[in-house]
Amino acid sequence: MTESLFEVKTRLKNQAMTLWTASHIPSQRGRTAVVTGTGGLGLESALALARAGADVIIAGRNRFKGQDAVAQVRASVPGANLCFEELDLANLESVEAFGSRRRARQGSVDILINNAAVMAPPQRRTTDDGFELQFGTNYLGHFALTAHLLPLLRKSQSPRVVTLSSIAARAGTVNFDDLQAERGYKPMPVYGQSKLACLMFALELQRQSDAAGWGLASVAAHPGIARTDLIPNGAGAGSASAFLRTFLWFLFQPAAQGALPTLYAATSPMAKGGAYYGPDRMGEMRGHPAPAKVPAQALDAAAAERLWKVSRQLTGVTFE
Repeated sequence: MTESLFEVKTRLKNQAMTLWTASHIPSQRGRTAVVTGTGGLGLESALALARAGADVIIAGRNRFKGQDAVAQVRASVPGANLCFEELDLANLESVEAFGSRRRARQGSVDILINNAAVMAPPQRRTTDDGFELQFGTNYLGHFALTAHLLPLLRKSQSPRVVTLSSIAARAGTVNFDDLQAERGYKPMPVYGQSKLACLMFALELQRQSDAAGWGLASVAAHPGIARTDLIPNGAGAGSASAFLRTFLWFLFQPAAQGALPTLYAATSPMAKGGAYYGPDRMGEMRGHPAPAKVPAQALDAAAAERLWKVSRQLTGVTFE
């Protein structure tokens, strides 16, 4: 039977009422969140968590940007309990030092959002430890950070680790024979590899937690296509990606909207460990949080376990 106009409007209204937004975040009072990244999605995530009452630590390598991020949050949330901490994900000593400081200063961490990233620099660059910049920053830095914060996460009653992937992971492959792109560097395929590795890590972390009894909920999320500084900061203002961002702006949703899958994964009672969330419309490019499709290559548990072991060797960290 064909729906009447009234029935259509009623159905759409009821559907809209079920769309998850930041207003649905439960109270986070008494919970401590670490968010990597000082702008874009990281800033929006920190802002929403502060509004919900969480104690927020914004972690990034640039002190000036970090202090500005703190000021922006406090301007919107007077009295917010947050601070900036220096953390350079492209330097494993910095990651270890951050973990040591946090373990010395606080009793637990309830939410870790592995968000910060670099995207598609035109020329191959390396981290301070000699890793290809995207793989080293986006993935290995967060892998090591999670390990260093694991003792604090395990002291939480309901710890969550949210790791940011990307729709670029769909075309990604993990090249175990050339993880650092030393034989050939192509910006976007290497970015896709780093984000696929992040997704595989999130799924494997849940398996490791279940096996070892860590009590973690490890969740993956992606923002769809969002208007942040990730493209111009990485590929450059004159790149084809930046051109698309400028002239096809209508395809890019606001950063606050892009942060919703992350926030859903970090706070919603409905979010599940081992799950993957992204936007619900236009092939997961924009919309409200919903379960995202996991690429087939991310479901290879043997490859994920191999990546875990290689990552431990490269970073020198342990999860015991």
